[in-house]
Amino acid sequence: MKKQVLVAGGGIGGLAAALGASRAGWDVRLYERAAAFSEVGAGVQIGPNVVRRLQAWGLQQRLQAVAAFPTQLQVRCALSGRELAVLPLGAQAVQRYGAAYATIHRADLQALLLAAVQESAEVQLNLGLSIDGYTQGDGVVLVRTSAGKEVEGDALIGADGLWSRTRTQLLADGPPRVTGHLAYRALARQGALPKRLRTAQITVWLGPRLHAVQYPVRGGALQNLVVIVQGQPPEDLQNWDHSANASGLAQALAGTCTALQDVVRAAPGAGQGWRLWPLSDRPPLRSAAQMAQGLVALLGDAAHPMRPYLAQGAGMAIEDAAQLQHAMAMHDLEVPLRLRRYALNRWERNARVQARSQRNGRIFHATGLVRWGRDLSLRLLGARLLDLPWLYRGDGSSASLL
Repeated sequence: MKKQVLVAGGGIGGLAAALGASRAGWDVRLYERAAAFSEVGAGVQIGPNVVRRLQAWGLQQRLQAVAAFPTQLQVRCALSGRELAVLPLGAQAVQRYGAAYATIHRADLQALLLAAVQESAEVQLNLGLSIDGYTQGDGVVLVRTSAGKEVEGDALIGADGLWSRTRTQLLADGPPRVTGHLAYRALARQGALPKRLRTAQITVWLGPRLHAVQYPVRGGALQNLVVIVQGQPPEDLQNWDHSANASGLAQALAGTCTALQDVVRAAPGAGQGWRLWPLSDRPPLRSAAQMAQGLVALLGDAAHPMRPYLAQGAGMAIEDAAQLQHAMAMHDLEVPLRLRRYALNRWERNARVQARSQRNGRIFHATGLVRWGRDLSLRLLGARLLDLPWLYRGDGSSASLL
């Protein structure tokens, strides 16, 4: 008789977890609070380490149809506009790491995972329902849904995001921490932008206490633009109006170069305007027990929310799901040992990515002599400083840390 896993959360992490568990031979019941699968428009970068995971699930063709594959990553000074360094991507990324570097609309990534999950007879999707709590014992986990119903399973995967209820009960470690960084996000139709503002590459603009990133998504039809500044977040982080104040962004960018300000000013007219998110995270993981205990495991942002300065938030969730699949297929082990194996193979890599993301944020937003030294290092070392073999060659296991 097949074992049954209950998955809390229907975002990228939850869908990836459901896909991995079903491929491991488990029946899956996924619970998503929203009444329909939807995703606020934003771009996602997925490195070769993540693209290989999607390829292993047979999703390369679907990825090819909706993603963009930038030719290079360029770093520029946000004040002068001067180029600081370039990392070739495209065919060179495939040659180095066996897979491309892709940029994709978050909704498109969610949609291709959803389509794969819907094709599996082993997955049951439950929309408009969340998992509010659980108990575990005697080899069984019993969850309580928002409809007041109790459902029994052999394991529970909490992939319910930054404000995970599963994590709250499992670890009781309080809310996420506020970073003091605010992200302005916009999507623009490339065809509606002046030709000089369109792009087929990733451009990162580094400035004092801020940085911006732009890149193509949806096969190049759209351009994703995000500007992250240091500022005061709203008091209520879970319930507030995401509509951004364009004047606040303009004020934050005062003193930056014309080239950056031109694309920032043009983006709203070629899209749907700016949206604003306060960024929160948690300290890097310290042990495998923070990812799995007994019959309950955490995945993605529920386990290791991270700052976006390594572009690996969605990627680490997908790597988690691939390792979860591997562990859950170990049918000669008891379920708690399978989940512990999953956590042991993931926590150190996730912790390293979390710590490196925090460090990158400090470097990206540096001022004074630190900023001067950063720019000099980029000009001298270029691609050697931007390339990350330890990350892009990683296979999602603890061995990839070596």
